[in-house]
Amino acid sequence: MAGIDFTIADGIATIAINRPEARNAVNGEVARGIRAAVDEIESNDEIRVGILTGNGGTFCAGLDLKAFLNNEEVKWPGIGFAGLVERTLTKPMIAAVEGFALAGGFELALSCDLIIASREAKCGLPEVKRGLVARSGGLVRLPRQMPQRIAAELVLTGDMVSAERLAGYGLINRIVDAGTALAEAQAMARTIAANGPMALAASKKVLAEAPGWTLAEMFDRQHPICDPVFASQDAREGARAFAEKRAPVWQGR
Repeated sequence: MAGIDFTIADGIATIAINRPEARNAVNGEVARGIRAAVDEIESNDEIRVGILTGNGGTFCAGLDLKAFLNNEEVKWPGIGFAGLVERTLTKPMIAAVEGFALAGGFELALSCDLIIASREAKCGLPEVKRGLVARSGGLVRLPRQMPQRIAAELVLTGDMVSAERLAGYGLINRIVDAGTALAEAQAMARTIAANGPMALAASKKVLAEAPGWTLAEMFDRQHPICDPVFASQDAREGARAFAEKRAPVWQGR
């Protein structure tokens, strides 16, 4: 896939943005590559977890402003920037962040379920410095994932902050040494990929939707999502595998 490196191994798909000479800024080619890779992750039953990262020591510097001026297609209705930020994915996605995660690049990370970052990584939403707004998730996701006033500081100043500071607000799952974010993300992905695919999908759906449910309705809203998991062949396989002290063989049904 042009603009990215895409690999699949042991149920884990890795998307690596491959424009290191441009700090992995997203142009039309990269956006189409990410979109196609995410399509494959969602449609391929052999893939359990996805990882998004960048080659060359940088995650992503956001939208390539030359691509913006040239009116290159980098977003689509219903799926958004790079074919990812507005999607509702059924499979877990992990961002492995090194170097800079700025503007749309930071928003790509925010669209993932989990973030692993180098302690030297820098993140930010500098759109306001260019007369733009963080419409690819920064304005709507960031205040849901960290304290509102800190989110407002990042959005309104446009300044970069360290990944370590963001980890202190719970935005980042793990801080690791420089150059090891992808390895840590792969280790986490292996742990996730070993779990039941139906259980993962249901758990991810409830985690995403439950914040909008009232206390009175939350269990009623959860039942139709979770009950099919308990009635599945995978649930019985999980119990048998535990009793027989072996790894389960999931069927996804």
